[in-house]
Amino acid sequence: MEILKVSNLRKVYHTKNSEILALKDINFSINKGEIVSIVGPSGCGKSTILSILSGIVDKSFGSVIVKDNSNLSYMLQDDALLPFRTILDNCLIGLEIKSMLTEERKNYVLKLLKDYGLEDFIDKYPSSLSGGMRQRVALIRTLAVKPDILLLDEATSALDYQSKLLIEDDIYKIIKKEKITTIMVTHDISQAICMSDKIIVLSKRPAIVKKTYNVTLTGKSTPLKNRKCLEFNKYFDMIWGDLDE
Repeated sequence: MEILKVSNLRKVYHTKNSEILALKDINFSINKGEIVSIVGPSGCGKSTILSILSGIVDKSFGSVIVKDNSNLSYMLQDDALLPFRTILDNCLIGLEIKSMLTEERKNYVLKLLKDYGLEDFIDKYPSSLSGGMRQRVALIRTLAVKPDILLLDEATSALDYQSKLLIEDDIYKIIKKEKITTIMVTHDISQAICMSDKIIVLSKRPAIVKKTYNVTLTGKSTPLKNRKCLEFNKYFDMIWGDLDE
């Protein structure tokens, strides 16, 4: 079932002396429960799409239709944890800002922290956590408001390679277990293939949707294991070719 539809999306940035067309004509739709990655050349406007979807940036033209009053949450590249708040308090901050903090929602956050290995760190501060653990906290903070659609912007790019592989598995398992539709911007083709149901490839700026892949992997499992699937290299070569043209 379709949960989000983007039609003829265009974004123009105005400067003092000129204008820059970032997004020319973007069209795609996403079904409920899908994990969708957006890839493309550096500077092509991938993050701009997420900013428009989240309402941070205004579109210049086109339409974004979110079905059934679905709500969106945006997890930025930086974990942005507040150093003077405990892990639990960091996870609750979105609920506080939205005046949604109830005992039920606090218990939901506590359950997430317990389920995903952070129970012993509830009263600790961000400085005591590894990079991967901080990203898990940031994700739980984003999930605390129970979004229907999760927007992830380069969520693992600041981590070392080993931590990145581990947090990919963590994020994937959490998203699937919580049944959250996810749109993920990444520059990492491998990450897109191993985590996604669908990959949207953008052209260089001004961006259009160059190609869309429905990812089918034999024996699909966790992202780490998906890298060993038979079809993985085929998708990698095709998407790399799209970006290299």
